[in-house]
Amino acid sequence: MKRRVYGILACFSILCLFGAGCGGDKSDPKAEAPPPLKVQRVEDRNLFQVDHPERFQLVQATEHIATPQLRVTGTVNPDISRAVPVISLAAGRVVEIKARLGDTVKKGQVLLTVQSADIAGAFSDYQKAIADEKLAATQLERAKFLYGKGAISQNDLQIAENAEDKAKVDVANTGEKLHVLGISTFDRPTGLIEIQAPISGVITDQQVTNAAGVAGLGSPNPFTISDLSYVWLLCDVYENDLADIRIGETADIRLNAYPDRVFSGVINNIGPVMDPNIRAAKVRLEIRNPGMMRPGMFASATFHGREKQKRTAVPATAILHLHDRDWVYVPMSGSQFRRTEVVGGDMLPGGMQEIVSGLASGQQVVGNALEFQNSAEQQ
Repeated sequence: MKRRVYGILACFSILCLFGAGCGGDKSDPKAEAPPPLKVQRVEDRNLFQVDHPERFQLVQATEHIATPQLRVTGTVNPDISRAVPVISLAAGRVVEIKARLGDTVKKGQVLLTVQSADIAGAFSDYQKAIADEKLAATQLERAKFLYGKGAISQNDLQIAENAEDKAKVDVANTGEKLHVLGISTFDRPTGLIEIQAPISGVITDQQVTNAAGVAGLGSPNPFTISDLSYVWLLCDVYENDLADIRIGETADIRLNAYPDRVFSGVINNIGPVMDPNIRAAKVRLEIRNPGMMRPGMFASATFHGREKQKRTAVPATAILHLHDRDWVYVPMSGSQFRRTEVVGGDMLPGGMQEIVSGLASGQQVVGNALEFQNSAEQQ
């Protein structure tokens, strides 16, 4: 009897637990759904509304015919074909330096003085050649006298004449050696050689100091003089732009040091090898130097295309330069104006500026963008 009662109670407990689990915890779809999407309205920062828009004068963009341009940067370099090394054929020690790096020198100007032992040897050879020539001349006179008396043969006379000719050649050769070494007078050389400038120009390299040794042709050249009347502009042109330039065409050059002056250069070489790192080729322009171009200066070159393009022009005051970008204000309906981004171009005569893109000809813009910007920010 007790077992039957316990079994009934156990079954009743199981049924109660099952019923509580199944019927008491029902899911609510609304509670499990994500929260509703809230749409926030973002204000257009390029749209402005001003009071009394009639205060701002509107101008109309006009059409401008222009040629495509390519601008690149480069550096000024000396023309290596106009650079001449200053050499010393004699080895020795530098006694005095009369010019320095960066100096402007004239042709024939003394640059440095070198004391050389080579002078003593060359002068000794010259003196010996002079003595031998005198002896040969005396022997030739004697041979002629004896030959006239019939005392010697014609062969002996020819030998004496040959010895005299060789002696003259030795004198000329040893004298020329002294002249090449820098000795102008052969009376009594001092052993000092004056190294002169071979051309007029600017000293662009110096490899010698006071009391330094000069080893002749086997050593670095003491100086290098460059004729800077013409200079080179070496610039990098990217691979995609190489088709727009040709040898013989001209380009406008502007130096960073003198941005208001425009120089003209001629393309005389387009590098046959591309730089694999930047995918560009070296383009060389030759420029006549008016005296202000110095090697190492930064410059920009503008190449002009051949085909004409239609572009837009507006007064320069209508363009606002903000955050390294160009903007214009275009009137909308009512008293609203939209700030539109454009790409500005070159300055044009009459206070106009070219617009490459972003504005079509015939559109109206605010004539003074800076004044409009200040008024809009105050409202």
